[in-house]
Amino acid sequence: MATGVGIDLLEIDRMERALERHPRLAERVFTSGEREYAASRSRPGRHLAARFAAKEAVVKALGLSGGFGLREIEILAGEPPTVRLSGHAAQAAAGLRVDISLTHSRDNAAAVAVAERV
Repeated sequence: MATGVGIDLLEIDRMERALERHPRLAERVFTSGEREYAASRSRPGRHLAARFAAKEAVVKALGLSGGFGLREIEILAGEPPTVRLSGHAAQAAAGLRVDISLTHSRDNAAAVAVAERV
């Protein structure tokens, strides 16, 4: 039974512009694995936008309100993608499993997260 659901939608251009204006943003928000995955794709900003949306969806599904960094929520590539939590985010999710779904079009990236008791 789901204990929390989160959803997020982001314009890909907005993420790409933010990354151009703030070169260290990617290091502050994304893990090295997430950045490496995105860099291997033809449009890295699209994949970072989808991961950002997933992180925000996880925050909502877990009901997190602060005291954690977005790098504590890592979106691992795969079919399906999975979530790895660390730090405060992992503590908040104790006893829960978080599943995610990502999607993107040319213009938008979206994600849904569902938290369930294990």
